[in-house]
Amino acid sequence: MALAPAAIVMAAGKGTRMKSEHPKALAPLLGQPLISYVLRALEAAGASPIIVVVGHGAEQVQQALGERYHYALQAEQLGTGHAVMQALPHLPADAAHVLVASGDSPLVTPEVFHALYETALRTDAACVLATALLDDPTGYGRILRDAAGAVVGIVEEKDATAEQRAIREVCTSFYCFRADALRDALPQLDNQNAQGEYYLTDVIGILAQQGARIETWQSPDPTLLLGVNNRWELAQAAHALRMRILKQLCLEGVTIVDPATTYIEPTVHIGRDTVVEPNTHLRGNTTIGANCILGPDLYLQDTQVGDRCHLFRSHIVGARIEAEVSVGPFAHIRPGTVLHRGVRVGDFVEIKNVEIGEGTKVLHLTYLGDATIGRNTNIGAGTITCNYDGARKHRTVIGDNVFVGSHATLIAPVTIGDGAYIAAASPITDDVPPESLAIARSHQTVKEGWVRKRRESKQHGAGGNEQ
Repeated sequence: MALAPAAIVMAAGKGTRMKSEHPKALAPLLGQPLISYVLRALEAAGASPIIVVVGHGAEQVQQALGERYHYALQAEQLGTGHAVMQALPHLPADAAHVLVASGDSPLVTPEVFHALYETALRTDAACVLATALLDDPTGYGRILRDAAGAVVGIVEEKDATAEQRAIREVCTSFYCFRADALRDALPQLDNQNAQGEYYLTDVIGILAQQGARIETWQSPDPTLLLGVNNRWELAQAAHALRMRILKQLCLEGVTIVDPATTYIEPTVHIGRDTVVEPNTHLRGNTTIGANCILGPDLYLQDTQVGDRCHLFRSHIVGARIEAEVSVGPFAHIRPGTVLHRGVRVGDFVEIKNVEIGEGTKVLHLTYLGDATIGRNTNIGAGTITCNYDGARKHRTVIGDNVFVGSHATLIAPVTIGDGAYIAAASPITDDVPPESLAIARSHQTVKEGWVRKRRESKQHGAGGNEQ
């Protein structure tokens, strides 16, 4: 049984055309670093170990990707061939094959790497390179073939003649090398070219001159192999990835009403028979149950949602929502919030770091922060928990079956017992025992005829001025 191929990912470049102070490898793409898509495809194809060549922003890249990969430093960016040279010392001595990939090609799939590796095993080629036929090959190295159709080299566009630039078959920076062939050819590279760099593509010509076997694998979908060099190409890659994600979700039993206005990141999981309405954004570590209705106009991030929930026109981050919960419209659910089964949250409600028990209703114009609320409780319109005294946060505890009247102000720390009633417009500063009525508001005074007397007084005063 063949050993798994090792892999080298080139990610040392600054990405000048991105016009960014940050490493190109970390450019955000659907919530993930650009390079992460290549790395995940390699992992899914079974590559191990994976060596990432870092350079510009090396520490940032290593910190973002973590310890699951090996790293080789390319202190000076002297070309793709030079980058792979830095990785060679990190290859296992018994590595038979090495997949080489560019870190800026996020549309690549595990199937591409499988195809390259399987072709290498079948043919025992010194190198199998992925090629594509492009209507506009501008910017890519062109594949050079002899009269018999054998690959004899690759010429970079800046070094190509006008005739060579007309070639539509291009090199896409994906290779599977036999490790011994790669180790032998790399030291023979030179930088006698238009850019003064050591090109990895020149390895193909060196191997061909030695009579080594070179094979190509042409992608049936050229977009899988295309790289990202600027922010417009990044946006196009995001669109392609987004459509791929939405299609897969549809095939798994999710309804996407309008793909053009639906944004779902690859880390999101959605159960069957859930409907995603237009202008919905699902991001981060988010899991959605079955038979939910999401949207329209929903933002959901790092949130777990149970079955049969209806969430719409709201902003929800870092929450846990159990089954049969309704949220919206215009609710803001902040981190640390737990909504248990059957909770209803209505319009213009903000909730932060609150656990709300089963069946409780918070339907209108309410702020709840740093609180624990029991089951089957009603929180009236305009209620707020005053959780911050200017220096510290304090917690409010509300029991089961409590009725909190409209415009109540609960000044934490305070506890309201089970079954209690809070009269409307009451500022509550002390604990309320179970099944008690708490009223805290000033006595109403009515002065009959006051308006008429005030009006007559003003008229009399005006008349006096006229005299």
